[in-house]
Amino acid sequence: MKPLWKHEPTASLGSPFEPDARHDVIIVGAGLTGLSTAVMLARKGLDVAVIDAGEVGELTTGANTGKLTLLQGQTLAGIRRHHPIGLVRAYVDANRAGMQWLTGFADGAGVAYSRCTDHTYAQSPGSLDAVRAQHFAAREAGLPTRILAPADLPATPFPIVGAVALEDQVTIDPMLVAQALARELLAAGGTLHTGIRATGAHALPESRVETAAGPLFAHHIVLATGTPIIDRGLYFAKTRGLRSYCVAFRVPGDALDGTFISVDDPNRSIRPVSPTDGPGATAQLVVGGNGHPVGRSDGETAAIEDLVAWTRQYFPDAEETHRWSAQDYESHNLIPFVGAMPRGLGRIRFATGYAKWGLSNAPAAAMRLTAEILGADRHDRPRWMTSIGTRLTVPADIARGAAESGRVAAAVASGWSRAESRPVPVPRPAEGSGVVANRAGRPVAVSTVGGATRAVSAVCTHLGGVLDWNDAECTWDCPLHASRFAPDGTRIEGPALKDLKLLPREGS
Repeated sequence: MKPLWKHEPTASLGSPFEPDARHDVIIVGAGLTGLSTAVMLARKGLDVAVIDAGEVGELTTGANTGKLTLLQGQTLAGIRRHHPIGLVRAYVDANRAGMQWLTGFADGAGVAYSRCTDHTYAQSPGSLDAVRAQHFAAREAGLPTRILAPADLPATPFPIVGAVALEDQVTIDPMLVAQALARELLAAGGTLHTGIRATGAHALPESRVETAAGPLFAHHIVLATGTPIIDRGLYFAKTRGLRSYCVAFRVPGDALDGTFISVDDPNRSIRPVSPTDGPGATAQLVVGGNGHPVGRSDGETAAIEDLVAWTRQYFPDAEETHRWSAQDYESHNLIPFVGAMPRGLGRIRFATGYAKWGLSNAPAAAMRLTAEILGADRHDRPRWMTSIGTRLTVPADIARGAAESGRVAAAVASGWSRAESRPVPVPRPAEGSGVVANRAGRPVAVSTVGGATRAVSAVCTHLGGVLDWNDAECTWDCPLHASRFAPDGTRIEGPALKDLKLLPREGS
């Protein structure tokens, strides 16, 4: 489960950690949001430190598909369905600004990319209305999209009955961007601590980030961690965590002309890979899809195998080279949350809710965060910052949030029910398998990975959801708020801050 973009080891980038160090700004998260914000602030002369529990681009950034587009599947139509066109236009303008910043950075840093036409397409006639809705929303928002007549549809081996197209979009290697950002930060005198896990953030008595290696102090803190690692504002309940899957292939013959994402199920996202926008000739095609809420799947391995089967149906000579998955967060109205954290005294900021379109949303969020930290006058900021920052909740947003809460509650109840129905001891799980059982009224998660059988608490350390076994990645995933844990209980990602308790195997 290694992304295509991480095909070769890269030199570790970082600085020696010094507890109690003081900076102007501390950013938690060395992905695209955190590093873009750090570079923007460092260019303004601020002393910036970035920390991450993993390496640069460890999670979402490194697992991105590398599609940088303003068309974004059905997102614009989804926003327009319940909101005024002004909000859609502000969202597009924000993403356009983010796209321009990222490509401009890539040009200056020598990171190559390709220009292409992006397509939102229908696989069956019943989905043509969804394609048209996306086209109308895009045109209202000022994008020069085109509805393709049947004779104009691109030649593809997979079925397309209709599409909306937007030219001059981008494919790029997201890890090369992240590494270039890290190098610029260090060259500007910034600090980068990898392998340092944040365990909390506080505004009082002075703003600081707690880490497993000691505290760091700063005037400003930015949580660029996918979802905030502190619970102020309840953003874990205002977004939902989504996992999706990608498989890379070598495919003989000419590459596809453009990028594609379907509006109907089974959802498919397809992009070609060339030496210009990816790692050499390692792969020529990336196929993604089959996304689902974290911890709520009928089988993660089956989802990946379905992508492989679909690809080989239409590309019979495709040779798989890589498979991986990614996690991102989606707000109930599809607009990211960016700005000051409630009860953070204006010292703690965050960004979340990119809904899988982080290559443009992340730089846009970084621009907003930078403007706020620098104290830019609101009248001097781009109009989209003010428009998109004035959040309007409509009844449809509340209904969507309530429906998601109902699904979460059902998943949690199901988890506790499964645990109660399987008392310990349980047979030793097969290699790569995990089960949840009941030990004295408490769920216990038992798994076997790498020949080692381990038992950990099956209750998430963030608000108590019962975990579900992810058979593709051999992780324990929480259906409540999308935290994830390794077989030994180590926290991987999500709002949870603590590891799962390791339990004795006796009686499990």
